[in-house]
Amino acid sequence: MTTAVPETTGPPPEVRIASGVLRGSTQEGVAVFRGIPFAEPPVGGLRFAAPRPAGRWEGVREAVAYGPPPPQAAAFGMDALSRGTGTDWLTVNVWSPEPRTGAGLPVLVWLHGGAYIVGTAAQPEYDGARLAREGGLVVVTFNYRLGIEGFAQIEGAPANRGLLDQIAALEWVRDNVRAFGGDPDRVTVFGQSAGAGSIAALLTVPRAAGLFRRAVAQSVPGTFFSPELAADVTAACAAELGLRPTAADLATVAPDRLSAAGDAVGAKAAAFAGRWGSIAHRPILFSPVVDGDVLSATPWQALAGGAGRDVDLVVGHTRDEQRLFDVVDGTLGQVTPEQAATALERFAPGPDGARRYRDAFPAAGPGELYELVNSDRLFRMPSLHLATAQTAGGGRAHLYELTWAAPAMGGAFGACHGLDVPLVFGNLGSGLATMMIGDGGGARPAAEEVSASLRAAWAAFAAHGDPGWPAYDAEQRLTRLFDTRPVTTAYPEEASRLVWQDHVFAALPLHGAP
Repeated sequence: MTTAVPETTGPPPEVRIASGVLRGSTQEGVAVFRGIPFAEPPVGGLRFAAPRPAGRWEGVREAVAYGPPPPQAAAFGMDALSRGTGTDWLTVNVWSPEPRTGAGLPVLVWLHGGAYIVGTAAQPEYDGARLAREGGLVVVTFNYRLGIEGFAQIEGAPANRGLLDQIAALEWVRDNVRAFGGDPDRVTVFGQSAGAGSIAALLTVPRAAGLFRRAVAQSVPGTFFSPELAADVTAACAAELGLRPTAADLATVAPDRLSAAGDAVGAKAAAFAGRWGSIAHRPILFSPVVDGDVLSATPWQALAGGAGRDVDLVVGHTRDEQRLFDVVDGTLGQVTPEQAATALERFAPGPDGARRYRDAFPAAGPGELYELVNSDRLFRMPSLHLATAQTAGGGRAHLYELTWAAPAMGGAFGACHGLDVPLVFGNLGSGLATMMIGDGGGARPAAEEVSASLRAAWAAFAAHGDPGWPAYDAEQRLTRLFDTRPVTTAYPEEASRLVWQDHVFAALPLHGAP
């Protein structure tokens, strides 16, 4: 991923943290420090271990380039990014408009998405300069282990290593963010997709308590695995290499080969449908594991019991989550009645879920039904249920939906999964934004309006806990709709809500049939 970032001339900023002195750079009036290790490289004797804090250094450490990405799956060609780039995967990056101790700025810490198998903080859409400068915030991004390295259930290794990496990064923020002008008592985590799923988990993890005061979860996925299911997926990946699913065996395999084994299993996951259920039909091989140690319950169950009541939450989704995947895989406008029927049978909740969808949306054709059930199952209903669980447990939640449609390709993307990311960061001319919004022209002013609204809401929430609309409750269900003119209204996806209202997002089990 690119490390070349436009810099502004002037003396480079320096800060002293617990590990030593850092020299960064200046970007658009913001001090930037990249590639700071928060943990030792998880290789050699630390392979598949819990993260160990990074050591000290002597002299001044240059912090001007992102650290290498962790091993990646092959999706979107991401595997090429981590080949031969080094093993110092666990690094943080900091943007600050006022890098001095005592500035007391609110802090936003980003957890990137990528289905728990791809992603790196170096992606251009995650550049924090604009968000930090215009929001008066310290913005932090970081890498964490993915795929088999981070989330496989491996005999002889702690579960949820990716989550443990995230906790270690947040501990680093607690211990060091003052040096960058941040207030460790005003830390807000925000993340999208797998990053939002991670945040949902961290809300309930005892060892993460006190590390953040507020949370923003954008498009929460509903997949959390039982240990048995996670172990069976790991065994299939190990079998690709003729190995046992143990830390001792898997540690003998280079990380890129291990990622490739996961890709190979994903490519034939449908053959495991009898054992793995829905995750085999749309391969999702890695997710947080309800292991009884790091996670004792799913986020929905734990929050409803009050586990996160001390953390204020903003949670929501985009209107057309599934549309991104329909465009990418070529199914947009091509869904047959048979494909829609299969999706409804596989993914709608309960034994009569397919019928309930058809009754709830009587005018919907195959494409709309296919999109609705996938959007609801993957992100919309898990996000809604997270708000419901948080309020049921005595906490405070604010619900939102992004309804502004991306203009590229004649509007084909709609308000799709991932559109919120460049809008929240304000990076409208690179990365995902180029694909969804376009290079400029008539679409840019509208995109800027929506982006400004989202950034202002997230910054206000980080600063004082009020994003600008009332808290969610189970009666009124007030929801902020982000468009060129934001409005607050009753939750707009009422028909889907009723279909899913009795569904429980439980840990996904291992089924008995081969």
